[in-house]
This record gives sequence, structure tokens and C-alpha cells, in this order.
Amino acid sequence: MAIAKTFLTVHGLQAVNAYHRVELVRLVNKTTISFHVRSYTSIDKPFFLDSVLSCAYSLDGENPIAQAYAYVKTLPEFAGSTDC
Repeated sequence: MAIAKTFLTVHGLQAVNAYHRVELVRLVNKTTISFHVRSYTSIDKPFFLDSVLSCAYSLDGENPIAQAYAYVKTLPEFAGSTDC
């Protein structure tokens, strides 16, 4: 599971159709998860950006990874991303 979106780094470099993957998901408590979103120029290259995020988590909802992706897709920097 991952999402793709062109990404502009803080240094002005553009990664066309960058591959963004949720990794290292951790349950903080019964209502919160923490996770990394790592961005890659290609699936076979090292990540160029590692963002640590957290969001609400529902025990009755989908698995934690699916909930993390659902949250990431609501963020402005990932608007218009596509599943891959």
C-alpha cells in the first residue's frame, strides 16, 4: 500500500510521481496512532523525506495502516494523490 504524488522538496527539487509509504506504525494509546510517512523518488531508492505524524485511531475502524493512509490523504500536501 502506498500513494503517489509529485512532491516539491524544501530545497526546490521536484520528485515527479514520488512514492509515499506509511511505515513504523505505533499505537500510542487506544485513540491515537503515530507513524512515519517516507517519500521515495522510486521504490528501489532510499527515502528522501521522513515525516512523523499522528492521528486519531478507532479500535472499531479499519486496521491502523489503513487509518493512517486515510488521514494522510486529508493533508494539503497529499491532496490529489493516487493509490499505488
